[in-house]
Parts: sequence; C-alpha cells; structure tokens
Amino acid sequence: MSEAKTVLIVDDDIDILEQYALLLKAEGHKVVQAGSLAEAEETILTVRPDLAILDLMMDEKDAGFVLCNQLKRLYADLPVIIVSNVTPVTGLDFRPRNPEEQSWVRADVMLNKPIVAERLRSEIRRLLGQAAAS
Repeated sequence: MSEAKTVLIVDDDIDILEQYALLLKAEGHKVVQAGSLAEAEETILTVRPDLAILDLMMDEKDAGFVLCNQLKRLYADLPVIIVSNVTPVTGLDFRPRNPEEQSWVRADVMLNKPIVAERLRSEIRRLLGQAAAS
C-alpha cells in the first residue's frame, strides 16, 4: 500500500465525522476532524491535508464553500469534496454549471448525503490518484 494520506473531515454532525473516520482509517488514511468552520480554520493553519471532505451547511449556511475557498487559497492543488443534504431535502442543486459558478464553488466533487460508502471511497481514490485496493 502507498503512503498514508491525511484526510481532513469537517462536519457539525459527530455521527457523520465518526462514520467517515472509520471508513477512511479502514482505507489506511490518517484522519483529522473538525466539528465547525472555526475549528477547521484553526486546524488548517497547522495541518496540510492531502484531501478534504467538507459539510456544506454547518454553523454558517455556506460554511463548506467558505472553507473550500480558504483551503484552495492555501493549497491550490488540494482535492476537496463537499457533501450536503440540501439537494435531497430542498431540490436545490449547488453544483456549478458554468465557469462563473465554478470560480466560487471550487470543490472538486459535490456529493449528496446520505453517501454510499463505496461512492465516497471511489471519489477519494480517484482524487488521490490511487488504484482500488484488491
């Protein structure tokens, strides 16, 4: 197996944090967790993740977008996955559809909650350039 990658998970739901952490650790990744935008902002000053998984709506309605933009300013090549239950609940789709929207929605992938574990694994492997484990 290749060197362990550090994955930052940010979500205000402790159950989600634990589920993602279990999945990622089983894949051999190091996990850093934050339960709020403020905690994540503090964390990224000392930890350089290889990938980030961010909840869209936390303490602020657009916290995931805000944090994604901060991460991309610090680490332009950092892959970011934003997860949300907004689309299944409201029907609103936040995926960027044109270059202007892409300029402020800088996530590499947007996934709807609940996330199927294999889909998340697949996206993480793809973004990290890793082959699937045998």
